[in-house]
Amino acid sequence: MIIPKKSLGQNFLLDKNIIKKIANILKIKNKTVIEIGPGLGSLTNELIKKKPKQLIIIEKDEKLYEDLCKKLYKIDKLKIINKDILDFNFNKFTNLIIISNLPYNISTKVIIKLFKLNKNIDEMVFMIQKELSDKFNYNHGKINKYKFMAQLSSDYNYYFKVSSNVFFPKPKVQSAVVGFKLKQKNINWKKIEKFINIIFVNNRKKIKNKKLLNNKIIKFDNKRVDELNYYDLLKIYKSF
Repeated sequence: MIIPKKSLGQNFLLDKNIIKKIANILKIKNKTVIEIGPGLGSLTNELIKKKPKQLIIIEKDEKLYEDLCKKLYKIDKLKIINKDILDFNFNKFTNLIIISNLPYNISTKVIIKLFKLNKNIDEMVFMIQKELSDKFNYNHGKINKYKFMAQLSSDYNYYFKVSSNVFFPKPKVQSAVVGFKLKQKNINWKKIEKFINIIFVNNRKKIKNKKLLNNKIIKFDNKRVDELNYYDLLKIYKSF
């Protein structure tokens, strides 16, 4: 029996209807698909039925990896990799689709890493904490660094909420399934991160006190960052 590891943020999705809904969101037939953290392989089995060109599943947990190898070794066009997704090299891929019930403890890091890989990835669908889905949802609420990065690099979709009752073990939080369609454009991520680290620190400070180099957009000087929208911030960034 495989016991979920709290240290790896493992919560296994058990509900077959939810699993099918996630698998049906994107058209993956004849596409190259990566599933992050397949766990027991429940979602993997549904993805196999959709006949992707290639399905790569990446599992960090060695015991789960060994279990998946035993269960799925006969499946054609399936590759199983024992690796931490944060160390995985995406450079040899293009037009990827990423699907995952992401471990809660690495969700933010993974999503931000993948935002930067728009030359390799087309679309991503994740189940994440409901609270985190709200942080990325630039269609609602005040701007923050997650919404800014999401809107800059992708088109965001909120699909549906998922009850904690459909997991083992049952998490203390609600989940949501969301999607990001990455924009195929050049983004200077070093400059973006430098800008974010200035603009989103001390949200109560007025823009004029943020020490934004070369900022000549005077009309924003007496505003705080949470009083601005994405397009205001983009104007400031372009003068940064």
